[in-house]
Amino acid sequence: MTIWEFETMDWDPWRDLSRMRRRVNRLLGELSGTALGGTFPPLNVSTTGEKAVVTAAVPGINPDELDISVENDVLTIRGSREPEKLQEGERYRRHERDHGPFTRSLSLPFAVDADRVEASYSNGLLSIELPRSEESRPRRIEIKG
Repeated sequence: MTIWEFETMDWDPWRDLSRMRRRVNRLLGELSGTALGGTFPPLNVSTTGEKAVVTAAVPGINPDELDISVENDVLTIRGSREPEKLQEGERYRRHERDHGPFTRSLSLPFAVDADRVEASYSNGLLSIELPRSEESRPRRIEIKG
């Protein structure tokens, strides 16, 4: 192979490095039970004195196939993202969106009233409202004199 032939090859070292990173992340995720590498879905968490609100970006996932649970002060979201089906003869030129099962757990800053937790789904965003349990709310202590 001459230098001129090498320069015209469809070789991109950054693409290959990115592909290798995704494969390692998938392998590590499969070993830990999270095929998407443990960082899916991305989350935002906000709190007030009364509740925590967790939003998760889960585009392309049927909300009926998500499993949400709360135990003490830990929220867990489980699900799976199916791979896209390619047409016959099609092949990927770039493949960045992962697929497979995922589990995401996070510790909340206070105990939650699990009977009052509500979840909604709109435009690929899962929103979970987690009311603070009565027992974990701060109380004002009066001083007897």
